[in-house]
Amino acid sequence: MSEKLLLIVGSGPGISLNTARKFGKEGFKVAMISRSMDSLHRYEDELKNDGIIAKGFPGDVSSEESLRKAIDKVIKTYGKVDVLLYNAASGRPGKPTTLSADQLVEDFKISVAGALTAVKETVPHMQNGAILLTGGGLALHPYADYSSLAIGKAGIRNLAYSLNQELASKGIYVGTLTIKGFVEEGTYVSPANIAETFYHMFENRKDVEVTFEEK
Repeated sequence: MSEKLLLIVGSGPGISLNTARKFGKEGFKVAMISRSMDSLHRYEDELKNDGIIAKGFPGDVSSEESLRKAIDKVIKTYGKVDVLLYNAASGRPGKPTTLSADQLVEDFKISVAGALTAVKETVPHMQNGAILLTGGGLALHPYADYSSLAIGKAGIRNLAYSLNQELASKGIYVGTLTIKGFVEEGTYVSPANIAETFYHMFENRKDVEVTFEEK
């Protein structure tokens, strides 16, 4: 039986690296997409030290063409994707009226449109796969000073529900983790705890939305 592959779009040192580590320890290979190849090499080395096979692919989630090319390289390398984690988000600080329409659209491209591109590119190469989307409490409780990010998180939440309605009949699980609180090491809302929850969602394949908050 071939090893399963986790593809992370929007790789960084927090949630995504910890999720890569969790899935890797469960036997997954890991593919990571990010703009910075230098950062990807660091993540590869960190995961290698944990005995996890990981490979980085440069790609810009704000560009549909760049993201599609990066995912195409992943597919050509591994032939499939078993789990997709979309962890990219953008939301410059500012109340709604301080943002230009172009700024809002630019952030939305990264927070939501990139997720749709990633899903469309990976679903044809999934069999009973899973799509995990990093959400946020701002989707439920918007805050004016972070209006762009709140709109993005509301969008990713709605996208998760819509994708679930469309893809469940194809055997593909879609789930979003709505994180209520600031992600910080050493707290309950830590990247490691979030990674554990993502893996639990993947195993259970039950809830379209899981709310993550300190008990």
